[in-house]
Order: sequence, then structure tokens, then C-alpha cells
Amino acid sequence: MSDPYKVLGVSRSADQDEIKAAYRKLAKKYHPDLNQGDESVAKKFQEVSTAYDLLGDPTKRRRYDRGELDPDARERGGRSSFWRKGWKARSGRTDTAGNPFDFSDDFDTDSIDEILKQWRASRPGAGSTGESGGTRTTARRPSQDLRYRLKVPFTEAVVGIKKRVTLSDGKVVNLTIPPATESGTRLRLKGQGKPAKDGLPAGDAYLELQVEPHPHFERDGKDILLDLPITLSEALLGASVMVPTVHGSVSLKIPKNSNNGKRMRLRGKGVPGKSKNDDGDQYVTLQVVLPAEPDSDLTDFIEKWAPTHAYNPRKHLS
Repeated sequence: MSDPYKVLGVSRSADQDEIKAAYRKLAKKYHPDLNQGDESVAKKFQEVSTAYDLLGDPTKRRRYDRGELDPDARERGGRSSFWRKGWKARSGRTDTAGNPFDFSDDFDTDSIDEILKQWRASRPGAGSTGESGGTRTTARRPSQDLRYRLKVPFTEAVVGIKKRVTLSDGKVVNLTIPPATESGTRLRLKGQGKPAKDGLPAGDAYLELQVEPHPHFERDGKDILLDLPITLSEALLGASVMVPTVHGSVSLKIPKNSNNGKRMRLRGKGVPGKSKNDDGDQYVTLQVVLPAEPDSDLTDFIEKWAPTHAYNPRKHLS
């Protein structure tokens, strides 16, 4: 792969927020779900994902900038990478190969951990059976992971669902979306990433879920909000009406003389909690709606009624 900075279209001085924003923009543009059947776009999406996997991780980004990783996040130079750059030894000591140690300012804890892992993996016999009969294992490379963004319908995200999803490489996987899922939730599909090289385990696939807005429902924490249109007669005389919820339609009794804006609660019809007692509620706000077409009978009645029944609903605004 080419320079990940060029792939994402950002400068080397870009901060992590700029890198994340660039990735999201490109991932949306090249997402396989929006460009089905176009292999060139799928390849571009994979390049963008690989670039973000490298630059989106501050530790790996530092190592890439120092020349320790290639654009695919692979170690440069095998075992020699542990003693790279001709580091100057403050103590004057060297390793068994005559290479000097260096404990420089950019040699942070993350770098130490990562370098030790790579050094152990590069030692003779790593990944093979030793004399003692034990087997050393080599961790999979994060560069083999794939990242996707998946849009989830509002109701599926609230109540949870099991569904089959087709990935950009054509692979179909079974996916469980847990109840109360919010945008930004990440799911891991173990072993569903890019096939590994050199006998290493396959990478994983990470799905970032994006909850789609609903035309009628709105989520507020554990509660669901709904504006419910009702007729003038239902508001004045009262009525029982069917109300949609994310769990299915239920009957709601509207009291007589219900005003516009009256708020009513449907207990337990909101976002599922960890237990039944922890379920959210649905709040219904009544919206009194006049007939779509002018009604002469209603107009005539109001013209006669209004002069003798004056009232000021805006009195509290004075």
C-alpha cells in the first residue's frame, strides 16, 4: 500500500481528530454497500481501512513515522528492527551483535511493549516447536483487521435483533445486535478480517454501528418520545386510540378535554434495560389536529360559540 497519509488525504502534522474525520468521509464514499459490484471501489475502501488502522492508532502511527513499520503496519527488517536506527547508547553498552542500546526521549512505554513483542517473535524458533516440546504462538497482526460501518434501523437498534449481513468481500455472517444499541457501538467478528500471511491467524472484522433516525420516534436515554396527532373530537370527548411503539402497537386512553401538548406515559415501552424493572418508558405528546379540509359545520359552530366563550390561552406569556 502507498503512504497512508496520502491515502487518507491528510498531512503528517494532522491531529487524530483530522485523521478520524478524513477516514469517515472516505469510508462513506467508498463503502461497498453503496458501490456493490465495483471491485475497484472495494479495493479503495480496503486501502482506506488499512491506512486508518495504522494512523488511527497513536502508537502505531509514531512507529510508522519513525520508520519502524511499513504502510501495511508490518515490521521493517525483521529482528534487526529491535535495534534500529543506530541508537546511541548513553551507557556505552551494546547487545550481543554489537548494536548500541538507546534510551532516547521517544522510547515510551508503548514502544517498549511493542518492540519486545516483535523481538520475541523474531527470535529463532518463534512460532515453531522448541526442544522442550512447547509451542510458541505469534499474535495476529492488527493490520489484518478490517473495519466496516453498518447502518441499523432505529427499532432494531432499540430492541435488538439477529440478522445476516453481507461483508464487502461477499462473505455472509450472522450478526447479533444487542438491545439498547447506540451509534458508535463496535462489534467484533473474530477471524472475519483479511487472511493472514506466514501462517498467522486471520484478522478480525470490526463493525461500527450507525443507528438510523426514525420518522416518528426519538430516543432520550432509556425513553422513547412520540408526537401523537389526535382529532378535535378525541381531545374534547376522550377516546381510546392505537399508538405505535418500538415493541408493537398498544391502546392508549385519552382523557376528556385533553389539551394540545398533554404528555402521557406508556410504562415499560421504551428502551429495554438489564431487567424488566429497568426498562425505559415511551412518552406520548398529544397534538390536536384540525380537519385537513375546511369544515363549514365546524366553522359555523365556532363563529356562534366564540363570542360568548372568550378565553386567553396566551395569558401566561404577558
